[in-house]
Amino acid sequence: MMKKVGVLIVDDSVLVRNLIRAIIEMDPEMEVVGEASNGLEAIERVWGLRPDIVTMDIEMPVMDGLQAIERIMAENAVPILVVTSRGDAKTAYAAISKGALDLVLKPSLNAEAAQEFGAKLKLMSKVRVVTHISGRRAHMPSVAVETPDFGEDLSDRIVAIASSTGGPDALSIILSRLPDKFPVPIVIAQHISDGFVSGMVGWLKSLSRVGIKVAADGEYLRPGMAYVCPPENHMRIDHLKRIIYVARQEKDIYRPSCDMLLASVAEAFGNKAVGVILTGMGSDGVEGIKRIREAGGRTIAQNEMTSIIFGMPKLAIESGCIDAVLPLEAISSEIARAAAADVRGPAARAGSCS
Repeated sequence: MMKKVGVLIVDDSVLVRNLIRAIIEMDPEMEVVGEASNGLEAIERVWGLRPDIVTMDIEMPVMDGLQAIERIMAENAVPILVVTSRGDAKTAYAAISKGALDLVLKPSLNAEAAQEFGAKLKLMSKVRVVTHISGRRAHMPSVAVETPDFGEDLSDRIVAIASSTGGPDALSIILSRLPDKFPVPIVIAQHISDGFVSGMVGWLKSLSRVGIKVAADGEYLRPGMAYVCPPENHMRIDHLKRIIYVARQEKDIYRPSCDMLLASVAEAFGNKAVGVILTGMGSDGVEGIKRIREAGGRTIAQNEMTSIIFGMPKLAIESGCIDAVLPLEAISSEIARAAAADVRGPAARAGSCS
């Protein structure tokens, strides 16, 4: 008989704990091994119960979720999924740099939402985590950031990034290590729950060496600014270097669409584009990054060792359309080199991807 995924529920609200318990108990592959109403209790329960995964609230009495996550990851590392409200989003994203894997909106008993929440728990419970003292960021090797000669005018260049599960932490490391005065616009499609993008951008802004904002419909791209697509819409870039919102449809699985953004970048910028595909589940972004490679652009994928979920990068690598497979800490320097490099030339390598 297959061992069930053991979940520890941490939240100061009895109502929320009961709701999460009800969702877990609907799934025969999971079971609740315990509950805690504050961070201090969570630390004790993790030690005694050895859960496969912890759902962690942030705002709690006695000890909050941020402190608890840091202690757990230092003393007895276990996968942690932050379960929070939109109002706590900015604070909740700080939990990722403490070692939490991802965050989700507090669930409802809606069948679709409950199924999605359960699937996320089971996926995250399989992630290998390591014990470290002060968060995943400090655990990353120190790498010197190269500052290439960017030359005069790079206004015809662009960097496009696709990411999903584990992406916020990866983005924070990449954006914090780019060279000062990075002269190229960056566009980002990160799978994220509705209403959470401003919280994520606020958190990234405190860490980033480039400007960062939520992308606005009709806005023109500026050098040295990173634009994050809100999940309530998809986003594409037109030939005028302008952000265009595309209405999201009910059937759309990935929100926002990485493929749509990357494909539009390939069409608008051709061999002046740099495409990056980071950690994440599923296949979104693979077709888009193939389009960038076929247009002659430079393509980069995060390697397996540093990916929380190796789904998206793995499929992109297997497609034969990735120029460089790199650990997370080396991607910023490669982005800078690729953005500054001479273009490949007029020949797009159409047909070179499987």
